[in-house]
Amino acid sequence: MNKVASNSAEFITMGCRLNLAESNALEQQLGDTENLVIVNSCAVTNEAVRQTRQAIRKARRANCDAHIVVTGCAAQVDPDSFSQMPEVSAVIGNAEKQRPSLFLPTQNDPFVVSDIMAVKETAPQLVSAFAGKSRAFVEIQNGCDHRCTFCIIPYGRGNSRSVPSGMVVEHINKLVDEGYQEIVLTGVDVTSYGHDLPGKPNLGQLVERIMKHVPTLPRLRLSSIDGVEIDERLFDLLTGEKRVMPHVHLSLQSGDNMILKRMKRRHSRELAVELVQKMKAKRPEIAIGADIIAGFPTETKAMFENSAKLIEECEIVHGHIFPYSPKEGTPAANMPQVDGRLIKERGKLLRNAVASQFARWQKNLVGCRQSFLAEKGGMRGHTENFAYVHLDKPIAEGQIADVEITGLDDGQLHAKVIP
Repeated sequence: MNKVASNSAEFITMGCRLNLAESNALEQQLGDTENLVIVNSCAVTNEAVRQTRQAIRKARRANCDAHIVVTGCAAQVDPDSFSQMPEVSAVIGNAEKQRPSLFLPTQNDPFVVSDIMAVKETAPQLVSAFAGKSRAFVEIQNGCDHRCTFCIIPYGRGNSRSVPSGMVVEHINKLVDEGYQEIVLTGVDVTSYGHDLPGKPNLGQLVERIMKHVPTLPRLRLSSIDGVEIDERLFDLLTGEKRVMPHVHLSLQSGDNMILKRMKRRHSRELAVELVQKMKAKRPEIAIGADIIAGFPTETKAMFENSAKLIEECEIVHGHIFPYSPKEGTPAANMPQVDGRLIKERGKLLRNAVASQFARWQKNLVGCRQSFLAEKGGMRGHTENFAYVHLDKPIAEGQIADVEITGLDDGQLHAKVIP
């Protein structure tokens, strides 16, 4: 959960970076607003919805007179349940985030949630979130055309739609002019970018265009991507373009082929392993992250072990492990469920497996030279492969410097700037 207060308006943002980007854009458009709390909700799991409700109640206890507006995916998927909460003043759908006036206490209609499947375009003004003065997240795409059996997000975000590449390039140029050193391209299904635009450009073509038309951009990073949609052009950019960071986060979800079929994923275990091997053969320093679900319905011990082995085979060092929880309205919720205690245990084992890979990776970085981007305060930041590093002396926030990794202490990498 991300909580940001702007003058008298307060934003409580749950879930993904896309939500964060949209909260940031809405905050900029609203400006000074009296006594307003906006809760940007997440629906990815039952726990995310529970935490959203908890945040709403906490916000009301903190300010009994606040105008509390709930928006985001949970509000889009199940608006009635939020409108019935006594703490909630208004419920606004995802498509309406581009209309700031709807969030104001003077708005007459407290319930504005349209059919998200009818939305055909993104709102190009809703494209940026900021991590201090160093990194900006730029929304290039929204929605999803796929229907994975565990996922409710397409019903919260609608079908896939892309921001025209010219708008993306123009916006990134402005951000670079403002001093941002790293841009992260984000969306719901980033690798589906462009199929709805004239000429059907793909993500690789967009990245090429950014590299060409924003020559002063030092670092470009991609958010989570679907490996099955990485074509030859995008592969070459990820493994051969120095300004594209050597850090790939893959939406894998499982390491077992039968579970992948039941999830309605489009890749196989073999494709995932082969993709990572090819990337590392061409760019050995590339760091791999992945999303993996523990305890998906029908998952046996052997199926689970395939996921655990995948972490080792793909050298996954940045892992997001999600214990499965049934989501009403998804096909997986009607499948035979795994015992909750077993799901929790398997999730812990997967997190431990990632932690082992991460610790080994960190140890191997000691003594290496890395390019480092200073974040808030100038003492900490990320290298190109997304290693989090603590400097011995601060530098200017937003500055890129060559550093030497000098040590590893209690899971924290330390470095010094190379003169």
